[in-house]
Amino acid sequence: MRVLAGLTIAALLAAGAQAVTTQEADAASKMSHAHMGHVMTAWKDAPNGMGFLPTAVAEAETAVKHANLVMQKPGDLAWMKLHTRHVFNALDPAMEAKGPGLGYGVINAANGAIKHINIAAKTEDASKNVRTHATHVATSAQNTVSRANQILAVGKKILGASTASDAAEHGGKLLILADQLLAGADADGNGKISWSENEGGLNTAAKHMMLMAKGENMI
Repeated sequence: MRVLAGLTIAALLAAGAQAVTTQEADAASKMSHAHMGHVMTAWKDAPNGMGFLPTAVAEAETAVKHANLVMQKPGDLAWMKLHTRHVFNALDPAMEAKGPGLGYGVINAANGAIKHINIAAKTEDASKNVRTHATHVATSAQNTVSRANQILAVGKKILGASTASDAAEHGGKLLILADQLLAGADADGNGKISWSENEGGLNTAAKHMMLMAKGENMI
């Protein structure tokens, strides 16, 4: 996982969530802040009541781990299929009910983050800061959903393979896309990963969520 300002994304989100929680009274009075809290801090049906973004990050970490495991034994077809199914479980439990994920899925969590950050931006009390960074968060989260769906498509080819060599041809692509769930990709080749379409991933979404919270004096 990439590191921002000396902290992992998980640590950033944990620190931000704790700080946002201390602003509970303010969040209750500002609808934009309340929906920011749903993204960063807590959502009622998420695992352990986590926010959408921490849930997406946790599920993505599991997907990356098992995408790496797929390619640890490129000569073992059963092994590759097993860990591809584990990747599926972390991305979308509806595709694979059993596995090491939290049972919520990257796609569901990222879509929840998109929905609620867009609601935050559209509330009457949303500041320019919220509206600006909401676009950055939502675009990066949408990139993540798109990549997750690409991973599912590649994974189906692995699951349908009849030989280990056929499966391994797709395993490398699976791993590249899985890494991009968190890190994003330098789609325009300028040496940087921005929040823009086809670039930012969950790391970028978390970075801009923190910038939004800081701009609202929530951290």
